[in-house]
Amino acid sequence: MAHVAPFVDGKLELGTSWEEAKREEKKSNNLDKDAFLQLLVAQMKYQDPLEPTSNTEYISQLATFSELEEMQNLNANNELQRASSLVGKEVVVKTVSDTGKVTYDSGKVNYVVYENGKAIVGVNGEEYPLDQVSEVADADYLEAYNMATALLYAVSKLPSLMNLDISSKDAVLSIKEVYESMNEYQKSFISEDDRKIIEDYIKKMEKLIEIDENNKPKDEETEGE
Repeated sequence: MAHVAPFVDGKLELGTSWEEAKREEKKSNNLDKDAFLQLLVAQMKYQDPLEPTSNTEYISQLATFSELEEMQNLNANNELQRASSLVGKEVVVKTVSDTGKVTYDSGKVNYVVYENGKAIVGVNGEEYPLDQVSEVADADYLEAYNMATALLYAVSKLPSLMNLDISSKDAVLSIKEVYESMNEYQKSFISEDDRKIIEDYIKKMEKLIEIDENNKPKDEETEGE
């Protein structure tokens, strides 16, 4: 037996389900294929028997459903193909926390999975949606980026330039070694202001080392000389 809306007091009672179905119909352009199919079934189930939907309209809606499904499948295939092309490449991934904090991770894409209609890339043992990949980089780019990031992090751990003393000798000399080993391309990832700060730390530490060496007691002269 067909499902139709009931008559109450001689009037057709469309009911909430039918009204919701009609409202959803107006939003069908924004529905995925599963929701679209549910809407179509609901429309058939609760259609007005006095003014049934014509076969032509059903055919039109089914055609729209088919086009929607085909478009979604095409988009899914394109996304998976794009994600697969990143395997083995160096990428930078941008994430934003619930508090709005932005963090970056970088590394090689080791694998790709497809879950719930989304392509997921594996980087450094973590999984990220494809849309979080902000940059695709070659090895030279990533090396320079990582060197600059690590160097600036090390500088941020130093005391202020005014309070710098000989106790930070090893840390500053380590920074100096890395900084002087960088080529111009790698240094281009460090701003001019940050370069000046690094160089100021190195210069001050060199002066502190010199003062420290001069203040060391000299060995006593050998007797008889």
